[in-house]
Amino acid sequence: MRKVMLFTLSIALAGSAAAQGTIKIGAITSITGRFAEFGKMQLAGFKVGVAEVNRKGGIGGRKIELLIEDNASDVNKGLAAAERLVNAGVPLVINEYSSSLVKAQAQYLARQKVPNLVITSSGDDITKPGSDYIFRLNQPATEYARVILNIFRDKKFKTMAVIAGTGAFEKSVADAAQVIAKEYGISIVEDQRYDKGLTDFRPVLNRIKAKNPDGLLMVSYAEDSVALMRQAREVGVKPRLFAGGAAGFALPEFVKDSGSAAESVITATAWIPQLRYPGVQKLNVELVKALGGHEPSYHAAQAYAGVIVAAEAIRRAGNTDREKVKEALNSVNMQTAFGPIQFKDYDGFRNQNPLVMVAQQVQGGKFVPIYPKSVVPKAIKFER
Repeated sequence: MRKVMLFTLSIALAGSAAAQGTIKIGAITSITGRFAEFGKMQLAGFKVGVAEVNRKGGIGGRKIELLIEDNASDVNKGLAAAERLVNAGVPLVINEYSSSLVKAQAQYLARQKVPNLVITSSGDDITKPGSDYIFRLNQPATEYARVILNIFRDKKFKTMAVIAGTGAFEKSVADAAQVIAKEYGISIVEDQRYDKGLTDFRPVLNRIKAKNPDGLLMVSYAEDSVALMRQAREVGVKPRLFAGGAAGFALPEFVKDSGSAAESVITATAWIPQLRYPGVQKLNVELVKALGGHEPSYHAAQAYAGVIVAAEAIRRAGNTDREKVKEALNSVNMQTAFGPIQFKDYDGFRNQNPLVMVAQQVQGGKFVPIYPKSVVPKAIKFER
């Protein structure tokens, strides 16, 4: 008999809300498997978002509840999770982290005509060309590359190297970096893509060392980000800047697990507590509490925003009819503690929220903002 892992987040009901029952919203994340670190962050964001919506009276006096499915960081299990939520009749599915998983789930949900709110996955091809049923509130992969290349351009870098995994997200960021580098007149002297499972990066790092680029862009998940930086220090690679394309490099665990090797690494990120959006500091405090005192990554803030936007769409729709919820998502224009949310069609993207990325750097063993000026940035520290 197949074991179904179903998780719910809800607040105890009282009065008329209990009589009417909750409004159930679907969600998929990686509670287990290789992406579980990101899933942990998303669960915290979901918890904070649900609590906020219900504290403010829910939707029309009814509390909301998330039906959260674990995809176990696996494509096929993710599709099975999406199918269970479709069969459960949810009006909308909030979709998770990994682009390789989300693309398959989003395409399935679109075929089933179920609105799909992508909150963290960044592969460009999820909303480019996209679908009428797929909406993304977080930035596409192109923007992860652009914020790093903007720094390289502003600091007059002439050359750079790239190391990236072959997954959907890593490929999207690395491919975007190729295009933007050409636009900015930056030569890419090495572009190495690697398959999941590679643990020894020293051969490619030695090649990069010999070419002495101004910048090194790395796009990798959690365990690879730590190995890359430790081995880069070991072989003596010394670009002016090491840069991470978010993912593993933006997690608090990267700094902890890499130790001194993480110092001065810059990374793209989608959200930091230093942003000037209303409610940012309050959200950060609540996320830290939900994580048992640990610092949140941007994935937690995105999950929180996903709940807030999903509730707003259902509120605008007036009911849980999927077509009306889809139409309501098209009309959303709101400010959240994650940032402004409005789904637009532009540059080949469909139903994409155009949100600015930021960059941070490890200084003194912690992340500090360095770009753009709107976050009151610290001065960038260079390797040479």
